[in-house]
Amino acid sequence: MAKLTKKQKEAQSKIDKNKLYSLEEASALVKEITNVKFDASIDLAVRLGVDPRKANQMVRGVVTLPHGTGKDVKVLALVTPDKEAEATEAGADFVGLDEYLEKIKGGWTDVDVIITMPSVMGKLGPLGRILGPRGLMPNPKTGTVTMDVAKAVSDVKAGKIDFKVDKTGIVHAAIGKASFSADKIAGNARELIDTLVKMKPSASKGVYMRSIYLSSTMSPSIQLDPKAVQ
Repeated sequence: MAKLTKKQKEAQSKIDKNKLYSLEEASALVKEITNVKFDASIDLAVRLGVDPRKANQMVRGVVTLPHGTGKDVKVLALVTPDKEAEATEAGADFVGLDEYLEKIKGGWTDVDVIITMPSVMGKLGPLGRILGPRGLMPNPKTGTVTMDVAKAVSDVKAGKIDFKVDKTGIVHAAIGKASFSADKIAGNARELIDTLVKMKPSASKGVYMRSIYLSSTMSPSIQLDPKAVQ
């Protein structure tokens, strides 16, 4: 077992492992125990009472974080020439089509989100093996395949993220940065939790919100009280 550093021990000592924290308490505490030299990412992990192997219990969607992600999201808009100006004005970092498809075939994936149009999806099919594992394949369900390219780009730049329950029933999402105020961290976390509550599948039985943990990059996790945040 790896030995804890002095800073890690100090962070651990500030967390009461027998306590379920409120969202406000956890948001303040996660800032206090974050001691890396960069602006750490703040992450939320929510274990849901669902069986992701069953289609009627899959939880997947999008949420716009009210205070943004704190990250400069790099957006590639794969669009036809008539949509290029629209995508550029909305703030897309890379705009084009065939030249970027060729770059992706060559292994280039230096973007965070790809937005495209329904008519272009056929060209992206063969690139699934490159884009799929990186979570970059556009999907109508997450609003990244649309004719309203400008809105899609603007939403992503403003803090729209997509989430999906993994095979163990957990939704992981980065909801901000350690430089955010505790109020902003709590506000973003609340927005995601509220969205998940509204998406409870009717086929899900028993306790839906099983556990919620808040953490930052390399920090210990803080357990929230699921009943207090619903």
